[in-house]
Amino acid sequence: MFDIVCSGLKKVFQSGDRTSRPLDDLTVTIPAGEITAVIGESGCGKTTFLRMIAGLDKPNEGTLSFIDKDQNRQSPKVAVVFQEPRLFAWLTVRENIAMAIRHLPKDEQNEKVDQVLDLVRLTKASDLYPRELSGGMAQRVGLARALVASPDILLLDEAFSALDALTRQKLYQEFIRIHKECPMTTVLVTHDVMEAVLLSRHIHYFASGKVKASFEVPFDYPRSLSTPGCSELCDRILEEFF
Repeated sequence: MFDIVCSGLKKVFQSGDRTSRPLDDLTVTIPAGEITAVIGESGCGKTTFLRMIAGLDKPNEGTLSFIDKDQNRQSPKVAVVFQEPRLFAWLTVRENIAMAIRHLPKDEQNEKVDQVLDLVRLTKASDLYPRELSGGMAQRVGLARALVASPDILLLDEAFSALDALTRQKLYQEFIRIHKECPMTTVLVTHDVMEAVLLSRHIHYFASGKVKASFEVPFDYPRSLSTPGCSELCDRILEEFF
């Protein structure tokens, strides 16, 4: 499993006379095998941070390193789950998931897809098309597609925000179960403070391109707002926004 270690990250975008700095001397460590939440207002650098971890952007200054705790590899496999599951409408659930490992032999594809379908509890829905799925089921397919390639690092970009409140709560519990069975370094970007507290072990509040405040979440899983201390921690974090 990989630590993600960032030191002095700076990213500058120039458009005509306008200059933006979504990351400005960002220093943070994301610990291996745990869920870390990144929160903050729009424009604080959350998405740019994820894009750098995914290899889609490079910093103008600073370093981003992946430290393999098992000392087996230098380059981690990274997967992303987006706010919308982005499924191919003309493919079944099984076929959508298999797209992530289409380079593998067919027998190996089938074995891995079967395993991840069981993990996300969608075996009975494997032959359905996206139009036949509920919102929560579609998001689980998106999660399965990310997990089927056995990533070292999982990036969740507002992955639960488009769901209704009840479905979201159910999916939180499903995700905690899945992460316990397949622990991986996970970065959860969210605007929802409660979501960050319920799912993560560490929370970093980004503002003006850097970490303004960090919080540890000591409560055992599963959690709810009735878990002693959760509501108080939510209130303490929200105070940073005001």
